[in-house]
Amino acid sequence: MTVRIAVFPAAGMGTRFLPATKAQPKEMLPIVDKPAIQYAAEEAVRSGIQLIVMVTGRGKRAIEDHFDRSLELEQFLQDKGKYQITEELISIADLVNFVYLRQKEALGLGHAILTTRQLLQREPFAIVLGDDLVEAEVPALRQIIDAHERVGGYSVIAVERVPWEDVEHYGIVEAEQVGPRLYRVTNMVEKPKREQAVSNLAIIGRYVLTPTIFRHLANTAADIRGEIQLTDGLKSLLAEEPIYVYEFEGKRYDTGNKLGFLQATVEFALRRSDFGPAFRDYLKSLNLEE
Repeated sequence: MTVRIAVFPAAGMGTRFLPATKAQPKEMLPIVDKPAIQYAAEEAVRSGIQLIVMVTGRGKRAIEDHFDRSLELEQFLQDKGKYQITEELISIADLVNFVYLRQKEALGLGHAILTTRQLLQREPFAIVLGDDLVEAEVPALRQIIDAHERVGGYSVIAVERVPWEDVEHYGIVEAEQVGPRLYRVTNMVEKPKREQAVSNLAIIGRYVLTPTIFRHLANTAADIRGEIQLTDGLKSLLAEEPIYVYEFEGKRYDTGNKLGFLQATVEFALRRSDFGPAFRDYLKSLNLEE
């Protein structure tokens, strides 16, 4: 079955970017001149997604407004003769169809996915975590969808090999290789200590899951923080049906932390034809030894 729908969990508080996120969603922080979440939405569309289910919370209205028409602003720009940017704004609103659901309490990623159960319980669906920005010739999500089709419609999760000293920041999988860049999962561990990690294959924010996951999430107990973790639901699902991981091709930026956000901003700015060369010259002029 074709993967038509992607879930975007976007209800987090964005505390790592305070005070910038006190009055605006972290998903709306710009990478150069485009909100981070727009890059993820464009990737989903290029991957064949026809509907995005945005799981939001309080204070996230700006996300909905961004992907909607702004008739007053469009008219203002047209009156000024700024037709190109007007068309660009209209194209954002026409990017894809959206559904917005509210996660009323911040009870974990697994709980956010569970809120979509009534919409998605009959077909496989994608999950896109907007903090992971991936630059790739073939969109990262498309790679995962293609792998999902090759393994007969079972769940597939994107993974990346991370430095061993960083494994404690990720969900880590133990898996056996069954094809080029493709592995069948035998176990999952959430944020293991370095000495306990069985591999350095880390889960990153692109998933294609079967609807069976909802039954397992519904039966997953909350952790010590009172949150339902997606990894716990996946471990339960693994006992019932196969789960695969795919080592995607591309460069990932973790824009959920300040260093990754700055790296993405600089590298995306350098690629711009309109001011990239001037920005590169500016960086070269800095005395970076100081």
